[in-house]
Amino acid sequence: MEDTKTLSTDKQASADTTVRQKKGSAAASTQLYLDIAEVKDNVVILKNGGLRAVLQTNSINFNLKSEDEQNAIIFAYQSFLNSLEFPVQIVVQSRKLDIDKYIESAKAIGEKHENPLLKKQTLEYCEYIQKLVEYADIMEKKFYVVVPLDPYRSQKLNMFSKFLQNISAADSIDSIKRRHKEFEELNKSLTQRVNTVKAGLEGCNLRVAQLTTPQLIELFYQIYNPSTAHNEKIDDLSKIDVENI
Repeated sequence: MEDTKTLSTDKQASADTTVRQKKGSAAASTQLYLDIAEVKDNVVILKNGGLRAVLQTNSINFNLKSEDEQNAIIFAYQSFLNSLEFPVQIVVQSRKLDIDKYIESAKAIGEKHENPLLKKQTLEYCEYIQKLVEYADIMEKKFYVVVPLDPYRSQKLNMFSKFLQNISAADSIDSIKRRHKEFEELNKSLTQRVNTVKAGLEGCNLRVAQLTTPQLIELFYQIYNPSTAHNEKIDDLSKIDVENI
């Protein structure tokens, strides 16, 4: 009887180990085929050496503008498009409204109230807002403009070479050294493109800001880990294992 229990326990332990190995290999496989190699100096660096800057902008309610204002915005946007000599990507991201930080600050203010009635009303207000957002499923939209720059060696690849490059997605030491060597020069050209895009969008009466390195890490963390990001917020980037993200 004891031998049977021991055998059963060994099989279970072996099965658990196999499951963990499969999960680990799946995570490694997923990371292997991501295009992103690293993020530094407010720039996303791809495995092929390409750089991507991400600008965040606001929206405007075009229908509430007067006819003259609408014509001015259209003309400014036409001028912006005509000024571009390179492609850009416009991304609209919809996600559930996250008010956790607002609720935390409101609760902190409520706890400091010496008046019991004000304290109670503040905490009840926080609870009401939390339930409203949870049950009403309120969404928020964020607008991004991605400014790309690829090295010349990547631009001249034909479709077959790009296909082979995607199949052999593993990063190599030579690729890393080459990216680091090219980065400074490519980043200068990318900065010029970013300035062109910012000037064009600001001419449309939009507020534009380039995402910093921490903001880029948080953005991709939320994109690739939507459920985890909702429950586990990024408070201190120094505590995050970026390789596991």
